[in-house]
Amino acid sequence: MPALCIFSARQRRHAILMAELAEAVTALGARVVGCVVQRRGVSDGGVKAMDMPYSSRTLVSAGKAREIALAREESGADAVVFLPPLTDHQRDVLAELVGCPVISSTDLRA
Repeated sequence: MPALCIFSARQRRHAILMAELAEAVTALGARVVGCVVQRRGVSDGGVKAMDMPYSSRTLVSAGKAREIALAREESGADAVVFLPPLTDHQRDVLAELVGCPVISSTDLRA
């Protein structure tokens, strides 16, 4: 299942966080078929936006949501796992956008 990690350009641990998430998903018997990373703070405009939250509705930009949906469709994934916690509303909206159940890493521990 594709996993998504949201991190700022200043956070250099994104590869470690993604590996830890993939390991947790695999430990539950699922197979990770891809990962998508949302980068912030790489461009001048991105740096200025780092202190501002992403959309409270989707947690990601519309373009990134389309990228995730396409990756899910191409891989045949049954679910998408997000690293950050999600509200019930975010989970519902994202599930509609990507076309499958959406969970967060905090759900894996429950």
